Amino acid sequence: MTAPAATRKKIKSLRDEIRHHNYLYHTLDDIEIPDAEYDRLMRELQGLETANPELVTPDSPTQRVGAEPSGALKTVKHRLPMLSLDNAFAEQELREFHTRVAEKLEFEDGAPNLLYSAEPKLDGAAVSLLYENGILIRAATRGDGTTGEDITHNVRTIKSVPLRLLGKGFPDTLEVRGEVFMPRAGFEAFNKTARETGEKTFVNPRNAAAGSLRQLDPKLTAARPLDMYVYSVGIVEGGELPGRHSEIISTLREWGLKTCPQSRVVKGVDGCLGFYREIEAKRDALAYDIDGVVYKVDSLAMQRELGFVSRAPRWAIAHKFPAQEELTQVEGVEFQVGRTGALTPVARLAPVFVGGVTVSNATLHNIDELHRKDVRIGDTVIVRRAGDVIPEVVSVVRNRRPKKAKRVQLPKLCPVCGSHVKREEGEAVARCTGGLYCKAQRSESLKHFVSRRALDIEGLGAKLIEQLVAEDRLADPSDLFQLSKDELSSRERMGDKSAENLVRAIEASKSTTLDRFLYALGIREVGEATASSLASYFGSLPAIKSASAADLTNVPDVGPIVADRVSNFFAEQHNLEVIERLQSLGVNWEDSEPMKLADDGRLSGKTFVITGTLPTMTRDEAKRLIQRDGGKVTGSVSSKTNFLVAGDKAGSKLEKAQELGVSVLDEDGLLKLMAEGESH
Repeated sequence: MTAPAATRKKIKSLRDEIRHHNYLYHTLDDIEIPDAEYDRLMRELQGLETANPELVTPDSPTQRVGAEPSGALKTVKHRLPMLSLDNAFAEQELREFHTRVAEKLEFEDGAPNLLYSAEPKLDGAAVSLLYENGILIRAATRGDGTTGEDITHNVRTIKSVPLRLLGKGFPDTLEVRGEVFMPRAGFEAFNKTARETGEKTFVNPRNAAAGSLRQLDPKLTAARPLDMYVYSVGIVEGGELPGRHSEIISTLREWGLKTCPQSRVVKGVDGCLGFYREIEAKRDALAYDIDGVVYKVDSLAMQRELGFVSRAPRWAIAHKFPAQEELTQVEGVEFQVGRTGALTPVARLAPVFVGGVTVSNATLHNIDELHRKDVRIGDTVIVRRAGDVIPEVVSVVRNRRPKKAKRVQLPKLCPVCGSHVKREEGEAVARCTGGLYCKAQRSESLKHFVSRRALDIEGLGAKLIEQLVAEDRLADPSDLFQLSKDELSSRERMGDKSAENLVRAIEASKSTTLDRFLYALGIREVGEATASSLASYFGSLPAIKSASAADLTNVPDVGPIVADRVSNFFAEQHNLEVIERLQSLGVNWEDSEPMKLADDGRLSGKTFVITGTLPTMTRDEAKRLIQRDGGKVTGSVSSKTNFLVAGDKAGSKLEKAQELGVSVLDEDGLLKLMAEGESH
């Protein structure tokens, strides 16, 4: 079932806002909103994506753990991404997770005895440790999951982290992942000393741990009471580990790595729930802060079979603890305008301390949600941090409502540009009709256009874009390519060198790729994955522009709604004019051969699964060949699978294919099958 357009719009708006705050907090060490408000935004996005997994894209903030690393520390590229986990906030969500696992593994009895490794979810900072021949050679933060910061000099000061592994039998190269945290007693003692000496105190142990790891002087880190528990492995080379997660944890402990003593193996979803209730009861007595528990399918073979969704594993989930609630008052409701023109009501709250964070803002989703909860200015409301992470207005305390409490109405005019506000029939979201005339949308559209995954214009930051838009210097993206060094260098904090670098970056961005350009245009509901699919399928921009909505739906993962958005975008003359101006100013890319998928191809009606490492092609290349000839490629082996294409280290999928009697092909066998089909 295709998600409603309103849901897609809301997800886009949330992602844009979260990315902005990620950049401020993680890169500039600056904040605009309290942690609780940020957490609420992330939780709302996670909830929408959990309900609509087909909308999850690789660039979503939920698939990233933080933001770009600070320039103050050396960056580290993780050879194996450090994944985040999906969350469950209620028993039913956990049961649904278990059901998905059981169905994916094709258990017919509901898997009541499926073994999970369960452990408390520490509230600290995720860290990777890399050992070569048993010696610690590097430590890095998780960062954005792909790139982190080198914190080796700081981690070496943590006494629980062995600089050399104990015993023998460890792999030549071993990467372990874990959580660095500040125990409660150490946190209280540190803050007590800080207060006495007039130094800055930390709000909570989590911030204390993260801040300590990012110190440039390791002596400062050494003075702070940090600890670390290891909970998983990453890269393993020149050796082998046991076949179960729990056994790996035991082995790591034997090698001198500290692991959580409360971890254990449980059976089925009922075992998970029992562990959850036990840890929740002990929570306040533990020596460290936790915000839930984590369950992982214990068998590594099953983990490989379950695989991943975007940047989260299908075989693990974090079960968060119940929310903490407080009362506060609504001092006002404002409407923010996002990049797509969506108006989002935001409640301004009397600041309240909830779960260690001061909350002063809470987005109310949309006008329908605001009216459903009947939130009025002056109301006393219950504010909840769901799962100790996300704040939200749960409900109104009606018996405390003042007589003159003001009901909130959707504005008729945009609060930014004064254009009319409209709601499409059947949609919850209202939008400003100003388009590029609305400075709020213009700024956000241009920020998107220059972003790293779009045209990637380094040095063109949000503040400069906002200034240029406010001055009406930027009316559309083509104006970016007419900025001169002289006009930029005259700006505050810019200077000749910075202006020269920016102009050079703008010039360099002209040479791009079709998929990046499509993504940069900001077409509603066209993320990176969709842009890539469109570029691969059609090969050129003229082909995409001339394609009908029906033609567009032939592209994998493009449904009727997205097709309409794309078709309508290119039907607007002003959009075509902007593209023509961009091309006339030198923006270019190489076209490619269109990859049409054959409905009546040689492999039509056949279902394939690809596993292992193929000799001469990647799995993506093999997938494209199969799809080009009409075949279907899925991720797991079942009775409906016709062929398994198996390369080196095929693993559990090969075993299952053999059990089910599925035909197994190597790379040569696949090519031969395609050639045989061609000869008939």
